[in-house]
Amino acid sequence: MQLTETIQQRKSTRAFLNKTVENDKIQYLLDLARHAPSGVNTQPWQVCVVSGNTKKQLDHALESAFRSGVKAEMDYQYYPKKWAEPFKSRRKACGLKMYSVLDISREDKQKQKDQWAANYRAFDAPVVLFFFLNEYAEQGSFLDYGMFLQNIMLAAVDQGLASCPQAALAEYPKIVKKQLKQDENLKLIGGMALGYEDKEALVNSYRLEREEVAQFTQFFD
Repeated sequence: MQLTETIQQRKSTRAFLNKTVENDKIQYLLDLARHAPSGVNTQPWQVCVVSGNTKKQLDHALESAFRSGVKAEMDYQYYPKKWAEPFKSRRKACGLKMYSVLDISREDKQKQKDQWAANYRAFDAPVVLFFFLNEYAEQGSFLDYGMFLQNIMLAAVDQGLASCPQAALAEYPKIVKKQLKQDENLKLIGGMALGYEDKEALVNSYRLEREEVAQFTQFFD
């Protein structure tokens, strides 16, 4: 597959087939991703690949925390504390698009909650990846990590797999670290659902618009 096509086909997938992802494919994705650049070659990524019974137990623990009203406490601030335009409108459009496709009204708070709860099960994907940073890492390592994550997602498309990067999976870091026996001082930066796309699922049928280059670029001669 051409790189241009791979980039355009990548999307955040929220429904997956009940089909096992081969371990050698996961190994292949990570083997490609490790070639991402990083400041002074720090290679800050640390990954936990979770599936099977371990995933089921962790899914249950995370979803239960959410449904019980446990306050999310991420290891870092992901979203703005105060939303401003145009980001506020884009955020709203993102949610409305999904709820519209799924025929979930603004008034149906229970269905909205149920849909959001699926985040904590990694949308029932057979595999979820959790990504950690050393406790001493600073903002630069987040930039490095972004390139590493993009490599995984593009390689997944090339292998016929689908993915969804998820900040929501980092909302309860204490639970994740305890379940996976990770050092509590590590920073959990997020997770990624991985599997084979359910192409019949409505939630996978829409795409969000992207701004044209002219809207975010200035050229200087």
